Amino acid sequence: MKRRNLLASVGLALSATFLAGCGSSEQTETSVAAEPEQQSFEWKLVTSWPKNFPGLGMGPERFADMVDEMSAGRLQVKVYGAGELVPALEVFDAVSNGTADMGHSGAYYWKGKDPATQFFTAVPFGLNAQEISSWIHYGGGQALWDEVYKPFNIKPLAGGNTGVQMAGWFNREINSLDDIKGLKMRIPGMGGEVLKRLGGVPVTLPGGELFTALQTGAIDATEWVGPYNDMAFGFYKVASYYYYPGWHEPGSMMEFTINLDAWNALPADLQAIVKAAAKAAHQDMLDEYTARNNAALNQLVSEHGVKLRRLPDDVLKKLKETADEVTAEVAASSDVAKRVYESFKAFREQSTQYHKISEEAYYDARSL
Repeated sequence: MKRRNLLASVGLALSATFLAGCGSSEQTETSVAAEPEQQSFEWKLVTSWPKNFPGLGMGPERFADMVDEMSAGRLQVKVYGAGELVPALEVFDAVSNGTADMGHSGAYYWKGKDPATQFFTAVPFGLNAQEISSWIHYGGGQALWDEVYKPFNIKPLAGGNTGVQMAGWFNREINSLDDIKGLKMRIPGMGGEVLKRLGGVPVTLPGGELFTALQTGAIDATEWVGPYNDMAFGFYKVASYYYYPGWHEPGSMMEFTINLDAWNALPADLQAIVKAAAKAAHQDMLDEYTARNNAALNQLVSEHGVKLRRLPDDVLKKLKETADEVTAEVAASSDVAKRVYESFKAFREQSTQYHKISEEAYYDARSL
């Protein structure tokens, strides 16, 4: 009996295999076609930087390459430099209205849209690169950023950092507060408002226009980023004095902006890839500036005769005093700005306390 049952089982198995092999080609094709096809997407990414510009301009290029590779080509991002598709300072509007799917720029350029945007690039005497990244990713900053940008149909993500910037290039020395009066300087965001209150004339210009503006005397000074980028623009040819520290931009965070309709159309796996690539590009940019700035500064001073100067303490103290007033006024401009500032300020206080016994203490010890 057991033998007969075993033979019957084997027979049934062979019959099933034979029948499956004899199925029509139409049945086989139908079975394969039933598997869902993976949808592909093509995005346009506009930036505020010249195409392939070192640091700032390469951040979005590297992001696009990573997304293409990680998604196996399912999401392809084409990067446009400033002026190729939209002007440098119209990136926000282009992403908001869907002219572009993504943008790469700095949030403080959009203070006319909402004053609270300025907290997400740089606040004078505010968070440095390490701190602002930590605030965004682990201190509640991302949720507030999402809230500020949602009315504009935009999803923001951190997109790089320059580290502490330089105070800028000047065609005359700054020895006192009197030297700031009447000074026409390219400086955006809250830093520009601080300069204005001290008698200067702030001007907002895209990077590609700065050399000519300095050369023709349209401006007397400009801040941009730091030695690595500043040497690429050739500012040493039209201004002799290079000042530090970058009180106005202690850790300037760049941003990726994504049209919310385009973002919501992505499947979950591609959204995860975009987030991962943005985070990688964010850190990569800071690494590049950290690696390149010192060599560029040495070259500016030793080969091009740039006069490196530190801003006087009394000037820095007045800048900080005025910056605190400006920041408080921006915070009072709306309910959401107030909540952003409260979160920002609390994080800065906690970070400052800890850094006194960590980062600052280590730098002091290393210099003994």
